[in-house]
Amino acid sequence: MKRLLGLILGVCLGLSAQAAERVVTLGGSVTEIVYALGQGGKVVGDDLSSLYPEAATKLPRVGYYRSVPLEGVLALKPDLVLASEQAGPPDTLKRLSEVGVKVLRVSDEPSLHSLETRIGQIAQALGVPSEGEKLWAEVRTKVQEAQDLPASGLSAVLLMNRSGAPQAAGADTSADLILQLAGLKNVLAEQQGYKPLSAEGIGALAPEVIVITDASVLASGGMEKLYQQPGLASTPAARRRCIVAMDDLLALGTGPRLGEAIRFLKQTPCIRDVHSP
Repeated sequence: MKRLLGLILGVCLGLSAQAAERVVTLGGSVTEIVYALGQGGKVVGDDLSSLYPEAATKLPRVGYYRSVPLEGVLALKPDLVLASEQAGPPDTLKRLSEVGVKVLRVSDEPSLHSLETRIGQIAQALGVPSEGEKLWAEVRTKVQEAQDLPASGLSAVLLMNRSGAPQAAGADTSADLILQLAGLKNVLAEQQGYKPLSAEGIGALAPEVIVITDASVLASGGMEKLYQQPGLASTPAARRRCIVAMDDLLALGTGPRLGEAIRFLKQTPCIRDVHSP
């Protein structure tokens, strides 16, 4: 308790009305946007979902953005916390505000409109609104160029597996948005959010493409083991050798590299070389 009080006092004494110089970011997309705006030098800490750019992974971590510890954030003496609207717990963010730390919760829905809003909010908070406009224009152009590439119309599912139990992406997720923009048909479009899905369940869905995050491939023991799993092995995706490993943040975070994510999927050979009827 004494340590916590000391941290609070130190933060309060160090705050000023000047532009933020010590920023903590909560959420992988939030962190990536800050760096894309050329403001990465102001970031003094981030969370475990901040996987890109590499510089962000070298900073002090404050845990996972959905369960941030108050003391861990205060120890970094931030004058601004940029948080995904999904960050929490709410009490921690409230306490930070109460001790004088500016907390800005930014839009974080799986949509292009939300991405545009998020970039604008972060750029404004960092005092670089014109850079925000420039970044969004670049992102929008790259997304459109990627969308203009031929679409396969193949059925697909996106999986992540960090704890031994695969979860699959349904509607209202960043993963679903990326599948749609890449011209793929999510076989779980009627499902909301992420839910557990067994290998047998995947087999029953019979997707022609399986997209899986890089970390999930490692957790599963490698790509060849995935191809041999009962259930997965029976899918059209496995028969077509179309289990596609993808950077975690590209697959799960709607960020500045959205156009790159769309292009990556569309240009993967087992997807690219199929033409819609």
